[in-house]
Amino acid sequence: MTIDILIPTYNRPGALAVTLTSLIAQTYQDFRIIISDQTEDSNPVETGEVQAVLRVLRAHGHQVETHKHLPRRGIAEQRQFLLMQATAPYVLFLDDDLILEPYVVEQMLTALKEESCGFVGSAVIGLSFIDDIRPQEQKIEFWEGQVQPEIVKPETPEWERWRLHNAANIYHLQQRLNLTPDQSRKYHVAWVGGCVMYDTAKLHSIGGYLFWQELPPEHCGEDVLVQLRLMASYGGCGIIPSGVYHQELPTTIVNRAVPADKCVSILQINAPDEKCSRVGSPRT
Repeated sequence: MTIDILIPTYNRPGALAVTLTSLIAQTYQDFRIIISDQTEDSNPVETGEVQAVLRVLRAHGHQVETHKHLPRRGIAEQRQFLLMQATAPYVLFLDDDLILEPYVVEQMLTALKEESCGFVGSAVIGLSFIDDIRPQEQKIEFWEGQVQPEIVKPETPEWERWRLHNAANIYHLQQRLNLTPDQSRKYHVAWVGGCVMYDTAKLHSIGGYLFWQELPPEHCGEDVLVQLRLMASYGGCGIIPSGVYHQELPTTIVNRAVPADKCVSILQINAPDEKCSRVGSPRT
């Protein structure tokens, strides 16, 4: 198996079913699916809509693993649990509220193999913003030549790259530049959320998400921290066209007062914030 697709989920049976459905028609099919559910009072994975899609995926020859992983200790611990289940050389962390074009998995794997970097991300597009064109947020820096390690720090021009991933900016940009899956480009990022493929060995080499033990259960920014570390050691990039759409549901991580990238040292790039202590109770 080349790819393990890792999906953390919480109380979203309908959205999860839609996300899984978009995996059925992927042009690249050598993957296993591992789902970790942290819903305390119900079993979304056992609902009819999710089970129906899982049956189709299994009929297509995919292995599917489902886990009930409780108690909830925060999203970083949930991701670390999923990572520990993975055995494939590449892992695709996929949020449970996305829709993927058929070319996405193959495009990301090809790019990651070509670059031998830490990660490749496909930024999510919010099509409710299709008429909200923001040219001031569409600056893009393409990689010319091989992706290289780089250090990205808060409050620098490089940090402002995150604005490209707002709303439908990526969609508007790929339309304007006439980019297609057979003419994709890699670009510099600050980080990418929602749909990111990692080199499994490289992700383990920087500690994965083991920093969850340094955080209170209510936190966010775990993907930011991991990607900043990977970029510093191995490089990382985004890929356009993206082909990934957000279902635009309310977040299940409501309390964002403790961002992991501000609370855990990133190779000594920043110092932990005083408010980041290992206290609190699991988010609800």
